[in-house]
Amino acid sequence: MTLETVLLAVGPSDADRSGELAEAALEIATPADATVVLAHVFTSDEYNAVLDRLEFDRTVGEIDPDAVAARHSTIHELRDVFVQHDVEYEIRGAVGDHGSSIVDLATSTGADRVIVGGRRRSPTGKAVFGSTAQEVLLSAPCPVTFVRSDEHAD
Repeated sequence: MTLETVLLAVGPSDADRSGELAEAALEIATPADATVVLAHVFTSDEYNAVLDRLEFDRTVGEIDPDAVAARHSTIHELRDVFVQHDVEYEIRGAVGDHGSSIVDLATSTGADRVIVGGRRRSPTGKAVFGSTAQEVLLSAPCPVTFVRSDEHAD
């Protein structure tokens, strides 16, 4: 299977592991000369908070989620890594449920691989809160690489 497109999905809790995510994407994309799609998915509440924090002008009509993602600090950090390593990239944003939106982006971009991050969770944490990464692992149209942080999150 030839890799042409790698979707690197990040969310609000991924700022602390952007280096590990970038490294995983470089390991996969560089040998294949694949394009990395940097995708930031926001829930509606997260999106509205980011619009306020980044001071988007809401009077100009609907704001493109791609433009919001492009101004997000985690995307900036990742973009800088890919520019340094001369890896082609594009930026996509989405608003909705994290898991299903990542799966939708993987489908719409024709991703050959998806990379997601997550934290090791206790059995109780999995049962009570569910898992975005688990949804992506089970529903993505292509193989998924999971980049785990070692800290527990419940």
